[in-house]
Amino acid sequence: MVIFFRFLFFIIGIFIMTFGVCLTIRAELGAGAWDALNVALTEWIGLTIGIWVMIDGAVLIFVNAILIKKRPEFLSLLTIIVIGSMVDFWMLLIFDNWKVTGFLLKLVTLLLGIIIIGLGAAIYLQAKFPISPIDGFMLAVKERFRVNLMAAKTIGEITALIPALFLKGPIGLGTIIITFTVGPSIQLFFPFFEKLLKNFLEKNLQEKY
Repeated sequence: MVIFFRFLFFIIGIFIMTFGVCLTIRAELGAGAWDALNVALTEWIGLTIGIWVMIDGAVLIFVNAILIKKRPEFLSLLTIIVIGSMVDFWMLLIFDNWKVTGFLLKLVTLLLGIIIIGLGAAIYLQAKFPISPIDGFMLAVKERFRVNLMAAKTIGEITALIPALFLKGPIGLGTIIITFTVGPSIQLFFPFFEKLLKNFLEKNLQEKY
């Protein structure tokens, strides 16, 4: 029962998070740094955004291992495959012909996407399954440099921003907003779902014994 509940957190969290990611891309005010990088790579080389999410993740597995001086977390490949697949699901099947017009509506779409990303990430991180290498990078930075979750996420976003700029990805006002608000968005929802899962596990153990 406990494993099932964790798995539910994992799948639902990623499903929600990738929906938010695609909203920020479709807002067309500037994507998040990692997403801008993947969009740029898609335009320059080909493949889908989701495939580039997987490739980025594979590279970060080794970067994270170096940062925390541990063996690469190869199980994270499974997580990034799920994330990349869901990004392509939203982008290719749901949002393919979906356009947002007008600055105000684009801004609302962007902000909604950021909130949804924070919500989804806060849920799926509770599962304690192998996390996305991108989120693993956030946690590795947190551990290595002893900063809080908010600062670690922001550092990760800035790190991806450099190659995204070099490749002329969709960088704009939205990118700046995302860079400095995704971390706080995750931090906002994280304690609630951490407490929710803890209460469930305690209740489950009491019922069992």
